[in-house]
Amino acid sequence: MAEEVLILSSGKITSHLTSSLLAVAFLTSFGSSMLYGYNLAVVNSPAGYIKDFYNRTVLSRNGTGLNEEALTLMYSLTVSVFAIGGLIGSLMVGTLVTKFGRKGTVVNSTVLVFLAGSLMGFSRICGSPEMVIFGRFITGIHSGISLSVVPMYLGEIAPKNLRGFLGLMPSIFICAGVFSAQVLGLHELLGKEEHWPLFLSLVVVPTFIQLMLLPWFPESPRYLLIEKHNVHATITALKWYRAKCNIQAEIEEMQEEQRSLSSVETVSVWQLLLDHTVRWQVLSVVVINIGMQLSGIDAIWFYTNNIFENAGIPAPEIQYTTVGTGAIEIVAGLIGCFTIERLGRRPLIIGGFGVMGMCCAGITLSLILQIHVPFMKYVSVGCVVGIIAGFCIGPAGVPFLITAELFKQSHRPAAYTVGGSLNWMSNFTIGFIFPFLQMSAGSFCYLVFCAICLSVAVYVYFVIPETKNKTFVEISQMFATKEAVEESQALTHPDQLKLKKMNGYGSLENGSLEFDSSSSCA
Repeated sequence: MAEEVLILSSGKITSHLTSSLLAVAFLTSFGSSMLYGYNLAVVNSPAGYIKDFYNRTVLSRNGTGLNEEALTLMYSLTVSVFAIGGLIGSLMVGTLVTKFGRKGTVVNSTVLVFLAGSLMGFSRICGSPEMVIFGRFITGIHSGISLSVVPMYLGEIAPKNLRGFLGLMPSIFICAGVFSAQVLGLHELLGKEEHWPLFLSLVVVPTFIQLMLLPWFPESPRYLLIEKHNVHATITALKWYRAKCNIQAEIEEMQEEQRSLSSVETVSVWQLLLDHTVRWQVLSVVVINIGMQLSGIDAIWFYTNNIFENAGIPAPEIQYTTVGTGAIEIVAGLIGCFTIERLGRRPLIIGGFGVMGMCCAGITLSLILQIHVPFMKYVSVGCVVGIIAGFCIGPAGVPFLITAELFKQSHRPAAYTVGGSLNWMSNFTIGFIFPFLQMSAGSFCYLVFCAICLSVAVYVYFVIPETKNKTFVEISQMFATKEAVEESQALTHPDQLKLKKMNGYGSLENGSLEFDSSSSCA
């Protein structure tokens, strides 16, 4: 039966955005990625109410309240413990996606959201700041898992010339989550003191919708074929996700990758780090994931209200200014999503980091000059908007997409574990130290972010190739060529080279020039 289905399909692989592909991208992003954005911004609006709750609770327990430094430390922990959970979640990704699959991991991890929502929702009734902090920690674990698994899942179910579009779908929902938290945090909605526990616990709503609908969709065809060796399930999944496409040609491309990995099991993180054949891919994942968080975007999201207050925006106008920035995030995310297949990955990520770097320098300049030039406070607001827009156009989603594209099936889970863990460690670092950095360095703290953004843009320009419309095998060979050039330069007789297969990737050794056809692209 499998052979009959394959013979019926002939011709080249075509790319059609089907309703099934769009539905899966929407459900996984809505119930997972959006929660990440929501949790980044949800503590911003009720910060004063949460601090008052902490102070009153400690006062009732000990008879004395918290001083300003202790209260800042406790609130910083509430903000940054989300990233600690994210780090733990990201370290679990490799094991979970191998055991439960991509879709299975997304579905099974929803239990964490319901647990966290219950803890935060009932924290005030129970008089327990610990429930807020622990709830934030658990939502971080869920976000750490989903932030890596969702792009991996979408990247594997998408045809190669829709991989960029679907791969950036989660970044749009991250922006939508931030915007939702900003709108719901308005005083007219849930921005009142009595509503902040409900505000924190609303994460359960999109997750419930996801849990009801996503299990009806198939698992990743690439996972089913390469890791589970289930051809019939692969064909069924492809027929579900494709319309008027060549199933045979797409399966042959996956089987070509499977043959190149026939002697290679899914590698561990340690094996990935020791594998010199993928050293440039690993280094690229490290740079873009650390740069994504150390760019200062989380400082902007976590402390938007404080930044606008320091910029001299009147207090009643701050919440509406913040909501306006959220709307711009969504627009910027849509621009990136709908232009990535035309422009490619490199222009979006280089341009995004470049804009962020210049705007970080602009914030420093405007905050210094606003004492003497009143209108400079609006320049600082414009720079904040520029940082957010630059981030959402490219750096918000492209690093996760590139992580999927730079590695074959055997190395991809470990690569996401490395990238995700570094991403969350950087997230925690920024969320925890930014208030203290701002107090000590003042306006000049943004120059640190400026240097990081521009450095990442330069690295991407010189090192990472364009991956648009390339198969995973072709992308691996592009980096194998980079390795070949470097090693040939180190040899005394560069004409004596042989390209051999090592862990499914190209590498060089002395001998005559040969090409192993088993690692050629489909």
